[in-house]
Amino acid sequence: MKLLRVGEPGEERPAARTDDGRLLDLSSVASDIDGAFLAGDGLHRARAAVAAGALPDLDPDGLRIGAPVARPGKIVCVGLNYRDHAAETGAPIPPRPVVFMKDPGTVVGPYDEVLIPRGSVKTDWEVELAVVIGRRARYLEGPEAARDVIAGYAISHDVSEREFQLEYSPQWDLGKSCETFNPLGPWLVTADEIGDPQDLGLHLSVNGVKRQDGHTSDMIFPVDHIVSYLSRYMVLEPGDVINTGTPAGVALGLPGTPFLRPGDTVELSVDGLGGQRQTFGQA
Repeated sequence: MKLLRVGEPGEERPAARTDDGRLLDLSSVASDIDGAFLAGDGLHRARAAVAAGALPDLDPDGLRIGAPVARPGKIVCVGLNYRDHAAETGAPIPPRPVVFMKDPGTVVGPYDEVLIPRGSVKTDWEVELAVVIGRRARYLEGPEAARDVIAGYAISHDVSEREFQLEYSPQWDLGKSCETFNPLGPWLVTADEIGDPQDLGLHLSVNGVKRQDGHTSDMIFPVDHIVSYLSRYMVLEPGDVINTGTPAGVALGLPGTPFLRPGDTVELSVDGLGGQRQTFGQA
């Protein structure tokens, strides 16, 4: 099932996307797609309403698509989680997941403008597979338990400012939590529809030039390991988002490749999860 939120910022309404591309209004069965929806019987009610043909169509023309999850409580990120990305940045393969947090306020829609921070000279791109948590998780044991708490997956663009991230602080937060730095969506695709999250291609281009062309099979720590691992150190709540890392091809790892500037356009996709497109502006 593909879930999304449509409308102007702060006024989004929940919707479902059918296999033939129609948008169905879920407002009659859900107030929003958030932690309460995912933790309760929201998915069941949405599936039943779609199957019954009881939902009105939405006209997609001129309709903004917002982030598919409202108000995530936290965004947990895993760095250096692809072998080729670690190699291109000269970093050793980490023995444990490299974990950092990103401000949930960075989340915007998949086609919204992304703002380059004032003073930035190293704004970079990162296509990532995002995991959305559907049940409260603490001290999970094993991959099966981890899979049971995953509501679904989405595309996440973990935009990063490398000077802020690597040169201004020993922690990465400054370069990760700038305004608009996490476009999410267009859809939340439920876990049953994706199948194996370690069998997905990830792709990104900048101004029409291909930069990233990776595969989740190259992850150092797979999705179920990440979810189980994180649950030992923090409580994962419904609606939380986990960014699982990016493959090779970022500007940081490509000497001579220009970082992003105002007017640049980035397009990204993950197999089965749709695509995003952002034009970058100046904060």
